[in-house]
Amino acid sequence: MEQQKTNLSGLRFEPLGAHDRAAFLCGIEALDRYIQKQASQDVKKKAAVVYVATRDGKTILGYYTLSQYSIQLDQIPIEISRGFPKYPTLPATLLGRLARHSSTKGHGLGELLLLDAVYRALKMSEHVASAAIITDAKDQKAVDFYKKYGFVELPKTERRLFLPMASVSTLFPTAE
Repeated sequence: MEQQKTNLSGLRFEPLGAHDRAAFLCGIEALDRYIQKQASQDVKKKAAVVYVATRDGKTILGYYTLSQYSIQLDQIPIEISRGFPKYPTLPATLLGRLARHSSTKGHGLGELLLLDAVYRALKMSEHVASAAIITDAKDQKAVDFYKKYGFVELPKTERRLFLPMASVSTLFPTAE
C-alpha cells in the first residue's frame, strides 16, 4: 500500500498552546504520553519550553522541548573540551524530546524539527549563555540520527550526545 505524502508546506514552529495534543501519535508511547499528558504542565512550571510544528495552529505534526542544563567539563571528550573555559560546569541547552507524527515519517520533518531547535538554541544563547546542546537519544536509531547532524557521543553517559554551540553557529552564519 502506498503511503500518503504529508504536505509540509506552510509549516510553522510555535510554542505549545491550544493545540490538539490528544491527537498526536508518533508510535513511541513515552513521547506520545508526554505531549498528551505532561507537556503543558512542564510549560506552566517552567521546566521546559515545548515547540510544535503545525500548519493550522491546531494539529501537531511534531514537537521538541528545550530547557536550561549544565554539563560537567570532564564529561566532554578532551579534544572537544579544549575549546571551552576551564570551569567545572558549562551552561548548555537540553533538547529533551523530539518527535514527529507517524503520518510524516520519511518526509524530513524530524530534520526540520532538529534544525529549528538548534537554531532557536543558538539565538537564545545570545541572551543566556549556552556552550552546547545536549540530548539523550532514546535508542541507537536516534543516536545515528543526531550523529548525522554533528552531535558527538559523550563516553561517560550512554546515548548522551553533545553539539558545541560553536558548531551550530557555523550552520547559521548570518543568524545575527
